[in-house]
Amino acid sequence: MPMHRQLHQGKVIVVHAPNLPGSCKHRQSLELQAKNSPSISVELSRTNTTASCNPSQRRRQQRSSLHRQESWFRHSMPPAINRDFESLEHLQTQETSNGLDEQLAASLSGKLPVLSHTSIHLNSANSNLGFIDSDTPNTPITPQSSSLAGTLSSCQPPAEPGGSRHRSSRNRKDSRASILSNAARGIRMTTSFLRRKRKEYEDDDEEPPNFGSYDSTDDDKRIITLNGPQPTKYCNNRISTAKYNVLTFIPSFLFEQFRRYSNIFFLLIALLQQIPDVSPTGRYTTLVPLVFILSVSAIKEIIEDVKRHRADNEINHRLIERLENGTWTTVRWSELTVGDIIKVVIDTFFPADLILLSSSEPQAMCFIETANLDGETNLKIRQGMPSTAKLLDTKDLTQLQGRIECELPNRLLYEFNGVLKEFGRPVPLGNDQVLQRGAMLRNTAWIFGVVIYSGHETKLMKNSTSAPLKRSTVDKLTNTQILMLFMILISLCITSGLCNLFWTQKHSPTDWYLGIGDFKSLSLGYNLLTFFILYNNLIPISLQVTLELVRFLQAIFINYDIEMYHAESNMPASARTSNLNEELGLIKYIFSDKTGTLTRNVMEFKKCSIAKRIYQTERTPEESELVQNILRRHESSRDIEEFLVLLSVCHTVIPEKKEDGTIIYHAASPDERALVDGARRFGYIFDTRTPEYVEINALGKRMRFEVLNVLEFTSQRKRMSVIVRTPEGKIKLFTKGADSVIYERLSPRDQAYREATLQHLEEFASEGLRTLCLAVADIDPEVYEEWTHTHHKASIALQYRESKLEDSSNLIETNLRLLGATAIEDKLQDGVPETIDALLQAGIYIWVLTGDKQETAINIGYSCKLISNTMDILILNEGSLDATRDAVLRHVGEFKSSSTKDANVALVIDGKSLKYALTCDLRGDFQELCLMCRVVICCRVSPIQKAEVVDMVTQSTKAVTLAIGDGANDVAMIQKASVGIGISGVEGLQAACASDYSIAQFRFLRRLILVHGAWNYARISKLILYSFYKNVCLYVIELWFALYSGWSGQILFERWTIGLYNVVFTAMPPFAIGLFEKFCTADTMLRYPLLYKPSQNAKLFNVRVFWIWIFNALLHSVFLFWLPLFAFESESIWSDGKTSDYLLLGNMVYTYVIVTVCLKAGLITSSWTWLTHAAIWGSILLWFLFVLIYSHIWPSLSFASNFAGMDSQLLSTPVFWFALILVPIASLLIDVICKLIHNTVFKTLTDAVREQEIQRNDPSQVMEESRSSEIRFKHDLDKRSSAKREKARVRDYHSGQSIEFSGRRLRVEHLDFDEDLEAMNQQREYHRRRHRWQGSEILHM
Repeated sequence: MPMHRQLHQGKVIVVHAPNLPGSCKHRQSLELQAKNSPSISVELSRTNTTASCNPSQRRRQQRSSLHRQESWFRHSMPPAINRDFESLEHLQTQETSNGLDEQLAASLSGKLPVLSHTSIHLNSANSNLGFIDSDTPNTPITPQSSSLAGTLSSCQPPAEPGGSRHRSSRNRKDSRASILSNAARGIRMTTSFLRRKRKEYEDDDEEPPNFGSYDSTDDDKRIITLNGPQPTKYCNNRISTAKYNVLTFIPSFLFEQFRRYSNIFFLLIALLQQIPDVSPTGRYTTLVPLVFILSVSAIKEIIEDVKRHRADNEINHRLIERLENGTWTTVRWSELTVGDIIKVVIDTFFPADLILLSSSEPQAMCFIETANLDGETNLKIRQGMPSTAKLLDTKDLTQLQGRIECELPNRLLYEFNGVLKEFGRPVPLGNDQVLQRGAMLRNTAWIFGVVIYSGHETKLMKNSTSAPLKRSTVDKLTNTQILMLFMILISLCITSGLCNLFWTQKHSPTDWYLGIGDFKSLSLGYNLLTFFILYNNLIPISLQVTLELVRFLQAIFINYDIEMYHAESNMPASARTSNLNEELGLIKYIFSDKTGTLTRNVMEFKKCSIAKRIYQTERTPEESELVQNILRRHESSRDIEEFLVLLSVCHTVIPEKKEDGTIIYHAASPDERALVDGARRFGYIFDTRTPEYVEINALGKRMRFEVLNVLEFTSQRKRMSVIVRTPEGKIKLFTKGADSVIYERLSPRDQAYREATLQHLEEFASEGLRTLCLAVADIDPEVYEEWTHTHHKASIALQYRESKLEDSSNLIETNLRLLGATAIEDKLQDGVPETIDALLQAGIYIWVLTGDKQETAINIGYSCKLISNTMDILILNEGSLDATRDAVLRHVGEFKSSSTKDANVALVIDGKSLKYALTCDLRGDFQELCLMCRVVICCRVSPIQKAEVVDMVTQSTKAVTLAIGDGANDVAMIQKASVGIGISGVEGLQAACASDYSIAQFRFLRRLILVHGAWNYARISKLILYSFYKNVCLYVIELWFALYSGWSGQILFERWTIGLYNVVFTAMPPFAIGLFEKFCTADTMLRYPLLYKPSQNAKLFNVRVFWIWIFNALLHSVFLFWLPLFAFESESIWSDGKTSDYLLLGNMVYTYVIVTVCLKAGLITSSWTWLTHAAIWGSILLWFLFVLIYSHIWPSLSFASNFAGMDSQLLSTPVFWFALILVPIASLLIDVICKLIHNTVFKTLTDAVREQEIQRNDPSQVMEESRSSEIRFKHDLDKRSSAKREKARVRDYHSGQSIEFSGRRLRVEHLDFDEDLEAMNQQREYHRRRHRWQGSEILHM
């Protein structure tokens, strides 16, 4: 009989099964041809190569074939179809098959006429990762469809040439008998398959699982001896969060400070000044200011570290009871170590990570609060092992023997793998038995526990790491400009050194009295060092410490902003970092989570779909149609009852009964609480939970369900299951989860409600409701018995436990029967639509990255005004890489042909399509498509996909991005974005702890960005520019003086005034600018988001602006030096004809510099306060006080001899006072004229609004004028653009070249507009035309 092959969608698998009677020569092979289809059909065909053989040979061959066939099943059968084959065991004895397709039963009972070979469709999307032996490769099996059920179907074999009718009939009988025999063998093989799985999870200490040739040793796990000496020494329980101690402070602090290039530079200058006869400014003029700045930073670090030490000592000195030699001893927390058995009482924090042994509650239960760990205030239940629950007194604890084997310390808060080896078989330890340090014992009198991790090895301390270091855009640009200034400094040094060399060589023969013929004067190296020291102050020494202090105070302003305080949760805004304050003013893209960020994350049960009908909750259960159908015994009453039982049983909620009889539900997530509360509103009240069972009150009837297993929800599984024993003694699997994972696990024979429920799911999602599917499966006791052993072995594995448990769960979560779906409402937070509308007006692009359904996300987009009614919706929902590529490329081409850079389109893409779109070859085109759209919504995305999307936009656009979320699944994208915002919400503080800034509500983001962000950007920009300006303004004068000093390096100013210039005389104006500057009030900034655009577009600080300021400083230095020099030219500046030296000229110039730079600070200040006045006028006054005091120090102190009597010389000449008025005015006259022209001829929108505020007028008129000007501008621009495009089309027709339209920067009526950000009206007109994108769906609302 020839070998048969079944072609199925481009793939062929041929398996030759050797167990037909009369077969002597057998072979088993597997052939795979992979084309483009994802499905595989496996065909079992039998071939006879020999006509006859003796019975003994046949029996040997059958045994051999059975062994090989079992091996084939073992390595190629996915776990999801095991229960299908397991149900074959009862096929011939039962009337109905348990969880088996009816077509399979029909084919096996002979209803189909011809069964010479059988096709098995293995419909499984799961790979058997943890269950295949490492030495045998797994057969690649790809799902044919979304269903996970295994089906057997018959197929007609080709006719045998020359075969007789009698022989064909006999072969049919033999084939039918063979199939039944093979089915029985398949049952035995599947049962054996489950048993063999258990062998793979034998004790990890003796036979660790071999994954990737990984061998577990004692070094890979922690072994803890109970009531005995430990095999190794573990760390104590003392913690220290301080950065320094007495011995490490100086080296650690200096290392931290001199990681900054600026400090290294000034340290180098200070060291060069110690070389004799090199420094023109003295030996300590740089060292003293550097030491002062470092001292300020050191004092700040010491104050902060002392607070940490005090907090650490308070924690380390807390008391706890420890079992020692049969008695309880009170010890400090710091004295605990691994293996200690301790007693913790109610309302007490756990001092270390513990394994719960027993408690005052039954079955070793206890309740804990983990607010310090994850911010969740809901009580959580923990339960000890049954083997240790009886240890209730000291004697029992003393006699406890055995050991605990667990994983090494790690930072995974929600995962723990361990085994307790006491007596008998090992007992698995999981997160339900762990009491973590930082949690508090609640509603439980006491617990006994054994320490497994102590001190810095606890999970709390492992997670106390700082967020990734982020640098602001302004910082990066500043460092670049510092490098440029450094290169200029080197150039000046080389130029001055060469000029000195040439001048000395020319004048040394004639001007011998100057003593310039020695080696040092003629050495270029010495001269270079001299000028390097002389010009070093071009780089401001105080800039870094000024920025640190200003940013620190700005962060305090954010923390104490009462407008961002949420009274309901008592949660203020918190700046967890201060070096990104100005980055908030540059935001271009916002990536937001939905649930808990845009919505309240307070769930309310709204609707449910059961048996093709939709039910809603009423005021009382009796009023609801659902309960009436149960009482009337409607035909769907059985499904309704099972649906409500699932809602009230399948969860991990903890009920708390109050004295008044009410029940409060404590749940790990708001969804679970809403579902249980929904069941209560229909009369199915969950009121009792113990470790063994749960009890519900079902319309007055008490029902107890024994909880056999709980298969937890994970972000990978997207479902949760509970295996229970019903009051009737049946074993049922209750499952709830996302429709995508539930539908693919449905049994093929239970399709009654599939389509109707799917339609209802779409209806619920279109209303913005969150949906879940509910399903149930009956489990045969024998199948469950086999599975539970396999699951137990997976649960005690120390290596890859999570993967094994997930695969073990896949074995049992198959052949489900769909019951219906639920719909939960999660309302928007207050102020979300207004906030999003304001951010969009500010030119910020908003992307929503959510795990919800597509329809739900779109509906929320409309509700929060993210999607407008004039906006088209482009949906990408493809199922393959090729389809995604075609759709993306097609739409990119269509957008380009429309010649619009920023289309008024909302792009909606699901997680599967996003996975393909983020591949290397498609990533660039997808990114281009996204950036062309106004709004992007990504649905059904995983946490890692969120991070990938944020990283894609951040890296490609180089724009400043912001990510905001409230849950642990948002941490990845928060840390990837330029700025991360955490919402301190219902899901805890995971996101807030990983963020740069935390707020309590999404609406506070509006004020944080539009007000604090814009203000801080303007303040920091002006501070940095002003700091460079004032340094260049003074120290370039040394270059001008070198023209008159023969390039000798002689300084014009007194050496200590040079060092004190930055840290004393001009230190206060930068602080005033950095703290109090604001161009508009907060109310105006919130009312008119368009005012955010100057900061967003980096107009206040960029390379062009920076060098304009440097040129301005150079120009001022020219006036400040040469005007006093011309006044001093006659050398007689007193009426008595007396003269003075160069130092008097230097002090005059120094005075004029201070006055000029202080007045310049006032000229650029937009908001004057009394502190601004004090900083500016106080700095000028401080210099005059210094002159009066410093002139009389010598000879009382042995320095400043050349400054003695300088006050009487300086203040007694009328030239000084006349120039004091003339020189600053002449220097700033150009600035005043430029500012006047700018504010009249080139007035910006911000200037116009600020003028209206100063005049106390309403700025709305200015804004309306700007909008009308913009409309006229857009209209004219659109006409010109259309004409250009028409010309380009004609030119393209002849030359084949394409020309793309590009935006330009234009000014209309003296108001700034950015075309690519302000083209909404033009785009709106363009997209109002009905347009269908080929191959995808457009919803035009």
